[in-house]
Amino acid sequence: MKKTIAFLLAVMMLFALAACGNDKAQAEVEAAEAEEITLYVFAAASMTETLDQIIELYKAEAPNVTIVPTYDSSGTLKTQIEEGAECDLFISAAQKQMNQLDAAVDAEGGNTDGLDFVLSDSRVNLLENKVVLAVPDENKANIQSFEDLGTDKLTLLCIGNEDVPVGAYSEEILTTLGILDTLKASNKLTYGSNVKEVTTQVKEGTVDAGIIYATDAFSADLTVVAQADSALCRQVIYPAAVMKNTQHEEAARDFLAFLQSDAAMQVFQSVGFAPAP
Repeated sequence: MKKTIAFLLAVMMLFALAACGNDKAQAEVEAAEAEEITLYVFAAASMTETLDQIIELYKAEAPNVTIVPTYDSSGTLKTQIEEGAECDLFISAAQKQMNQLDAAVDAEGGNTDGLDFVLSDSRVNLLENKVVLAVPDENKANIQSFEDLGTDKLTLLCIGNEDVPVGAYSEEILTTLGILDTLKASNKLTYGSNVKEVTTQVKEGTVDAGIIYATDAFSADLTVVAQADSALCRQVIYPAAVMKNTQHEEAARDFLAFLQSDAAMQVFQSVGFAPAP
């Protein structure tokens, strides 16, 4: 009888040890799954308000992931990436800056320096925006259309620098209207280093009008008097892609997928973005 009891106790101890081992292994798996991850996201300045909201939403989806956003002009962000800045995900306000970093794009497509920073299979067209003409609340100059920018109504117009997507779109519009050189020659142009700076100048009334994105006009509660159509300006598409130097590719891809979800798109659409066609 004593031998039987001893045998049973030994068996029970083995089961207990095995269970402890399984519990420890499971705990280790769960700890690995909950590893704290920081993702650095570079995004066009026009996404500031919406992306901040989406980052808050994402905390419920991935509580172990901290998203650190950097907002600026796409040209500035592209240069920082090229110079070695830590960036897991890049969202540009134009194809140009993404193309310049993507080895899958040839020189004719814009990658003239053969740069290779983009995980090309992750690249997606995320959003579409619109370019608009916004005026201060009082609109003392009575600017009502893009065509008015070529008249005596205008004293000063603010646009983005030419290396900023909104600036490139603005120059395209003014060139199409045949008034860009005239405005430059008559010193009727002032510039912002990104779309937020242009928006601020309009909001403060230091200029008669500014060419910005519809989303920024909405967020700043500005009066929009005209929207550029395809006859004036090419389509405004925001591409997004995971960067090759990321240390957290899976997490970066997961966040990019979340940006395309219905929950994120509702936030984007609330200020005037649309899903990219």
